[in-house]
Amino acid sequence: MRIVFMGTPDFSVPVLTEILGHGHEVVAVYTRAPKPAGRGMGERKSPVHELAERFSIPVHTPKSLRNEVAAELFRSHEADVAVVVAYGLILPLPILEAPRRGCLNLHGSLLPRWRGAAPIQRAIMAGDAQTGVMVMQMEEGLDTGPVGMVERVAIGANETAGELHDRLSLLGADLMVRALSALSRGSLVFQAQSEDGVTYAHKIEKAESRIDWSRPAQSVHDHIRGLSPFPGAWFEADFGRGPERIKVLRTVMASGQGEPGKRLSDDLTVACGEGAVRLVEIQRAGKGPMKVDEFLRGVRGLPERLG
Repeated sequence: MRIVFMGTPDFSVPVLTEILGHGHEVVAVYTRAPKPAGRGMGERKSPVHELAERFSIPVHTPKSLRNEVAAELFRSHEADVAVVVAYGLILPLPILEAPRRGCLNLHGSLLPRWRGAAPIQRAIMAGDAQTGVMVMQMEEGLDTGPVGMVERVAIGANETAGELHDRLSLLGADLMVRALSALSRGSLVFQAQSEDGVTYAHKIEKAESRIDWSRPAQSVHDHIRGLSPFPGAWFEADFGRGPERIKVLRTVMASGQGEPGKRLSDDLTVACGEGAVRLVEIQRAGKGPMKVDEFLRGVRGLPERLG
C-alpha cells in the first residue's frame, strides 16, 4: 500500500523499519523538525528523519498541519493510509480524512487507560501489572478512536520505563504490519473503546521527578522505575562533596522501617513511609549511570538521610 508515515522518536523507528521490510511503498515521512542538541547545540534530526533519509524517502517537518497549504501537500501524496507513531503534532480533520483508508495510530497502552503523551511511564508509575500496544483508527479526539488490534504484556516487577519502551516498540512494529496486512485484505475490524476506565497519561513534568520518601515503598519503587532512564527520579544528599542531586535509575524492594528518607544500611537501603527500598543504580550529575556498589567505593562519607 501507499503509506505516509508520521513519527519522531526512537519508539517509531522499528515500526517504519518493519513497514519498509514488508514491501510497502512509503511515499513520505512526516516528523518533527531538527532541534539544537549536544554541547555544540547543532541541529539534530529525529531518529525517524535519519532513517527516512537512509532510504531516500521524502521528509516533511511542518511546524503545524492546521492550514490549507499543509493539507493540500498531504493530499497530494495520494496515500492509502497514514501510519502515526509518536509523531508529536495534532492531526486536524482535513489530514485525518485525506488517506483513502484513514490514519492508523500505534499507541503504547491498553486504551482507554492512559490516553495521551506518556502512557508507558504512567502505567509503571501507577503500579499497573499489565499494558500493551494497540492499533487504533484515528479521529479528532485524543486517543479516542476505535481499536483494530491489540497485544497485551505483563509489566515486570522491576522493569523500567526504558525497558518497557523497547519491548513495546518491537511488539508494536509487528502488530502494525499485521494490521496493515489485514487492512489491505479488508479484514481489519475496529471496535469502539469502552467509556469506562478512561485515564490520561499527562506529560511528565520536572516537578514530579523528586523522590518523596514519605510514600509507601512500592509507590517509591514504581515512581523511580517509571521515570528511568529519563528524566530520572532524584534526591539530594551530601556524600562528602557537599549537597548534590543524584538520579536513581533502579531500585528493589527491601525490608526495614524508619523515618522516611533515613539510610538504613551502608548499601543504601532507604526507609519510606511504609517499608524500604534499596538503591541499585544511580547517576551523578554529568556522569554516566553506575551501580551503587561502584558509587559507594568513591564516596567520602554517607549521609544519615536522603532529601
